[in-house]
Amino acid sequence: MAEVAAEVAGCRQCSRLVEWRERVGREKRAAFRDHEYWARGVPGFGDPDARLLVVGLAPAAHGANRTGRMFTGDRSGDWLYRALHRAGYANQPGSTHRGDGLALTGAWISSPVKCAPPDNKPSPAERDACMPFLRRELGALAALRVVVVLGGFAQQVMWRELGSGPRPRFAHGAEALLSGGRILLCSYHPSQQNTFTGRLTEPMLDAVFVRARELAG
Repeated sequence: MAEVAAEVAGCRQCSRLVEWRERVGREKRAAFRDHEYWARGVPGFGDPDARLLVVGLAPAAHGANRTGRMFTGDRSGDWLYRALHRAGYANQPGSTHRGDGLALTGAWISSPVKCAPPDNKPSPAERDACMPFLRRELGALAALRVVVVLGGFAQQVMWRELGSGPRPRFAHGAEALLSGGRILLCSYHPSQQNTFTGRLTEPMLDAVFVRARELAG
């Protein structure tokens, strides 16, 4: 995992993503004008002995692209880490920066795309160029039993990687069998669009991780 993390942080393969992540890091958001942005590829984070893998889409421009850790420093991460804490996977209910003491037990968080994409929309070529990193993470997670996908993009990627046959319809709470007896568990992404509109509530997100805990053992 350390080798993968170093390679992710140093990767400059996709010129559009490199230009965007670095421009965001230079121009910054007003609220973070005194922050030094990470502005590199963001590796996975968590417990290498995890039985649960949580898969998002890509780093947020002013979240993980700023802090250098997945789902750290933005409202989506606030929701996710509160839920992981309530489910017993995180030692604290929030995360603001890499040195804040957050630790995960039994869970690993990653994404198919490791750089913040413009408009949160990576191209298929960018997604495919980044997949070897996620494949190596998957290969290192020897105890993996459950994959929680946050949103349809993550479901598509993980089904293509570990599923067989027609991809199941995405729905919050839906389950499907993956290779090796592992289980795919779907959740709406804790984006502001979903949480502000009530499409995703905290009890709905909690239910996903309670079920993940049951399945993972």
